[in-house]
Amino acid sequence: MERDGPAMEPEPPTAPDRTSATSARRRVIALFLLAAVALAAYWTGPALYRAIMSNPPANTGTAQSGAAPPELAAQSVKLSEKQLSAIKVAPIGSRDFQIEKTATGSIDFNQDKSVQVFPPYQGKIIAVFAIEGQPEKAGQILFTIDSPDLLQAESTLIQTAGVLQLTNRILTRAQKLVKAGGGAEKDFEQAISDQQTAEGNLKAARDAVRIFGKDEMEIDRIIASRQVDASLIVPCPITGVITNRNAAPGQFVQPGTAPAPFSVADISTMWLNAYVVESEIPSLALGQSVEAKVLSYPDRTFEGKVTILGAAVDPATRRLLVRSEIKDPDHLLRPGMFARFVIRTGQSFHSPAIPLSGIVREGDGTMSAWIATGGNVFTRRTVRIGLQQDGYHQILEGVQAGEMAVTDGAIFLSNMLATGGATD
Repeated sequence: MERDGPAMEPEPPTAPDRTSATSARRRVIALFLLAAVALAAYWTGPALYRAIMSNPPANTGTAQSGAAPPELAAQSVKLSEKQLSAIKVAPIGSRDFQIEKTATGSIDFNQDKSVQVFPPYQGKIIAVFAIEGQPEKAGQILFTIDSPDLLQAESTLIQTAGVLQLTNRILTRAQKLVKAGGGAEKDFEQAISDQQTAEGNLKAARDAVRIFGKDEMEIDRIIASRQVDASLIVPCPITGVITNRNAAPGQFVQPGTAPAPFSVADISTMWLNAYVVESEIPSLALGQSVEAKVLSYPDRTFEGKVTILGAAVDPATRRLLVRSEIKDPDHLLRPGMFARFVIRTGQSFHSPAIPLSGIVREGDGTMSAWIATGGNVFTRRTVRIGLQQDGYHQILEGVQAGEMAVTDGAIFLSNMLATGGATD
């Protein structure tokens, strides 16, 4: 049976949803792109960050009142009140810096003021009255010897004194006879000649004994007592210290025969012998001031001057001897001490100066100082330094005298700047 009305066509089969398929494909592509971006960011992110930081975008807005320029802020740090206690701030002063040369050497006795003590005549040592290291004054007895030469000189003295007495009596008799008319004139004249000869011989004998160190009273006593004393006294010739002793009782000694019984040195001044490289020879001259220090007395400075420049350079070491005479009024220096000395070779320069702890050597080799700019803010300045003396750097460029600078703890500020600035 057929229904009335138009016939209905059959519906086609249902096709896949194209919209759903397209969305799926887009999601896959999006995930792929996201992964690619993440991978690119992983490899290029640090470089991109550094590029952005090194070329920050210009600030198009209006600058705030009191804000520091970017390049200045990058070299400044601000400290808290607590952090301020870690540094010291003071005005930059000025100091005199000397042009100096430094060298090392050793201390020695001043050989120009050292004496080897020999007896004036040969003999055997009887007694010794001094020891090594002991101070002695000029004239004090060092040792005595039994001298046959002194014995002979004293015997001659006694003999000539007796002859003079005899000739005096003969002259007196001859003079009386001549006055009485009973004597010959030639006998009287002969008596006068003999008496004058005896006087001359006695004077020569006294001088010979005096050479041995006997004074006039001792000579008169020898003549009066007619007794010889062969004990020869050898005194200290200068005021100084016994630097060497080779004398012993019973030892036979002679003039000029080494070793000397005693050596004595005046230690009010000492020698400082040093050797400097030949490149520094043109800057050295006699009479230049010298300041020396030794390890035994690190807080003591010994002053002197250059007295000798060597005549030739050592061919092995290529160095020249420089000898200085150092004052030592307190007798502190000893031969063989290692010494470091400074020679002032030019005029002084008056320059700004900052203590050593106020200058920092940065990682790139530059030297910097920190200047107070107010409000607990400190700005780093690159400086050029010159000489370093007495705990101060000479400042040639970068700061001026009178500016407020960090004099102690500058490294603390440089470390803060390197780590990102101040923190509370």
